[in-house]
Amino acid sequence: MGTWLALDTHVDGLVRAGGMLCEAAEKAGLDSNVPTCPAWDVRKLVAHQGMVHRWAAANLRGEKDHDTSATHADGLASADIFGWFAAGLDALVDTIRATPDDAKAMVFLRDAPPPRGFWARRQAHETTIHAVDAVSAALGRWPIAADVSIDPVFAADGIDELVTGFITRGQGKIHADRPYALLVRAVDTGHAWTVHVSDGPIVTTPEETAKPDAAFTGTAAQLYLSLWNRSDDLTITGDPTVITNWRSQIRIRWS
Repeated sequence: MGTWLALDTHVDGLVRAGGMLCEAAEKAGLDSNVPTCPAWDVRKLVAHQGMVHRWAAANLRGEKDHDTSATHADGLASADIFGWFAAGLDALVDTIRATPDDAKAMVFLRDAPPPRGFWARRQAHETTIHAVDAVSAALGRWPIAADVSIDPVFAADGIDELVTGFITRGQGKIHADRPYALLVRAVDTGHAWTVHVSDGPIVTTPEETAKPDAAFTGTAAQLYLSLWNRSDDLTITGDPTVITNWRSQIRIRWS
């Protein structure tokens, strides 16, 4: 699960996403519901992402006993939750920049890059997707790609992380009694992945097969949001049940 983006690109994406999250969250209001995460209001969303930033930084520093529950509670109770969020984001960025390339730390995706690069990439996409959640709260609906500004190559990198790293690791994956191949193709960047689904582990190859059984196509941003279950902004061909199975079975959760 490599990445074609430089570490600085991921750090810049992380900072940009943090700003987008706060701007949209303030516009929506802390008590507003989040359509893309129905169990949350905006305050819980901001507290969750601020907690994850602090947890990620602790992992990079080699701290194994970070109390995520206490951190989340601190965020929820903060009188200035946006200032609290910004402080955690700044600390994460500083930690990424100060961490040596050969540092040892926990990572959790299949074939992950070394920890410094892994956490920069993971938090760039984690924060971007939750920034989209904040946008959905401000809009009062699931967004489409036109509602947010996400660089196409950055979005393609996020798709790659999802389909080669997350869904292949044996948790929250699609199952099928009859094997099939799902093509995911970004029409603007040219990236393509074939996801082989069966009753065993998912296998993803970063290329297009000749005859997939179903295909998801769209711009990289459309696919990025839709595959993370934040939008329905993609074109589906072939077996129409594939998207239903994706929505019900691909659920990336904190715990």
